[in-house]
Amino acid sequence: MAESQTKTFWLINQYASMPETGMGGRHYYLAKELAKQGHKVYLIAAGFTHLLREPPKLEQDFTVQPVAENFDFVWIKMPEYIDAHDKKRVLNWFRFAWKLLKLPKVIADKPDAILFSSPSLIPFLGAQRLAKKFNAKLAFEVRDIWPLTLIELGGYSPSHPFIRLMQWVEDKAYRDSDVVLSNLPNSVEHMVERGMNPNKFTWIPNGFDMAELDNAQPLNENAVSALPKDKFIVGYTGTLGVANALDTLIEAAEGLKDETDIAFVLVGGGKEKPGLVEKAKGLKNVMFIDPIPKPQIQSMLGEFDVCYIGLTKDPLFRFGVSPNKLFDYLLSAKPILYGIESGEYLPVNDAQAGLSIPSENPKAIAEAVLKLKAMSTQERTELGQNGRNYAIQNHDYAKLAEKLAKVLSE
Repeated sequence: MAESQTKTFWLINQYASMPETGMGGRHYYLAKELAKQGHKVYLIAAGFTHLLREPPKLEQDFTVQPVAENFDFVWIKMPEYIDAHDKKRVLNWFRFAWKLLKLPKVIADKPDAILFSSPSLIPFLGAQRLAKKFNAKLAFEVRDIWPLTLIELGGYSPSHPFIRLMQWVEDKAYRDSDVVLSNLPNSVEHMVERGMNPNKFTWIPNGFDMAELDNAQPLNENAVSALPKDKFIVGYTGTLGVANALDTLIEAAEGLKDETDIAFVLVGGGKEKPGLVEKAKGLKNVMFIDPIPKPQIQSMLGEFDVCYIGLTKDPLFRFGVSPNKLFDYLLSAKPILYGIESGEYLPVNDAQAGLSIPSENPKAIAEAVLKLKAMSTQERTELGQNGRNYAIQNHDYAKLAEKLAKVLSE
């Protein structure tokens, strides 16, 4: 890339992480790819959040950690709190916003563009002040629509003083940012309702890191021995959480218990696991396997005949969803059973990679499983290959980073 085209980007996401501390995730991979393309990238995050599995041990208020050539991770030291519902979490939004203003003393390179990513909205005010100081382009990215999520799911009143404050920040961000991005394709409808000029919007979905795919590891022996033999396996990998609607999958398994050559395998852990194990008691066609390291996921998916993904019936999903699991599934080249109602966004249909069914509908799951099983091996292989091709064309983080660079540089 020519020297004049290379830019300096500051990506600010309070909840960002690295594979060593959390899960890597969207901004880590985008930053890595932007750096490979010759841009100088700083990814700025809180040194403590409830999402970090292994929070970094920080001595100073700011720690700049080199990750790769042109890519530094900037950790901002934050007080610890207990969980997502702790009031100290909210205080950290204000602390993070305030500490952002000290970044010019920490980072030598002035930004050409600053991207601020939600869900926490308060620190946008800090990001905006930085953009003004440097006369940098300001991008606002929405990954979770707040405060709407707190109103529709959390039951908070729109007239609650703190919700009103967040609403004011959200509206201001749509109004004042140069560009607005989201991984939720239909979120533009909500943004326009809140007064945003639709021309500001760009959809940049989540994706996958090709390098991680190339470094896939074989399954550990415990996982291999736990898999059912000589069965048509409908599999799920990931968190066993409320939103994943896995009780519906177990109800579908109950409806198919007489189909002795079909097995349902749930790989992962989470708060809902004990309840799901209890619900599946007495069902010989349901197996649970403990969580496996991410590099082994593709090897596990290779053992499945069908990959299942589902979510609860959530009104917020009308704006589209972008679950990371979906990209793992698409890459596995296995047919996908997609039990998510996400408005007009139906990626499995677009990719011709499997079957889409209504959310939380055990009968629809059972019928779709039988339909997929009745297909020839070649038909299922074709669906799987369609999905893999679609993922490589549309969701490789290298390509998504090119799109992001364009939006931030124009």
